[in-house]
Amino acid sequence: MAVVGSGIMGERLSGGNAAIALLANTLATGAALVALILTFGPISGAHLNPAVTLTDAWQRGIRWIEVPGYVVAQVLGAYLGVVCAHLMFGLPLLSASHHSRGGRSMIFSEFIATFGLISVIWGCSRLRPSSVPFAVGAYITAAYWFTASTSFANPAVTLARTMTDTFSGIQPVHAPGFIAAQIMGAIAATAMFRWLIPALPTVAKDILVSHSTNA
Repeated sequence: MAVVGSGIMGERLSGGNAAIALLANTLATGAALVALILTFGPISGAHLNPAVTLTDAWQRGIRWIEVPGYVVAQVLGAYLGVVCAHLMFGLPLLSASHHSRGGRSMIFSEFIATFGLISVIWGCSRLRPSSVPFAVGAYITAAYWFTASTSFANPAVTLARTMTDTFSGIQPVHAPGFIAAQIMGAIAATAMFRWLIPALPTVAKDILVSHSTNA
């Protein structure tokens, strides 16, 4: 909702200036991430991203049996966010995107974006867990500008953004390449941090934020 809504607002207010629209999109997304992680972190760990959930399960932070429920909630939540954003701005509930984001450079950008995101999470979770919400928000804000793809870095969000024919959308045909690159980036980052920090599984239960699923 934050990504799509701010993209629509930015595009409407920018007078055709794509840089201004992207800046509005960037700031709203980064700020919303910080707020959402702080809000939901103590409850569920603020797993808003299937790539985070899958790598956390790999490191035994959550049980694999819990992963499908997390992923279904993430994907449905992302689509619901698109619907809510469209309702607020008087658009059709869902509409297939015509925004082309194809090509190897875009796919590589998503690998880099997700590699960086997971690296930030693993690196901060070990010694500075309280900084994770702010580090994630800051990283995504920056990655909007240093990646050609504007840093989707989230398979659930990628799927949902195929259904918004607005500034933040992506053509459905390009989503599989993005998602594959995101998963590979997450795996690569986790493998690297497992090598750098052999005790990584001991902090996996607190990614993104220390929490209890029974809260």
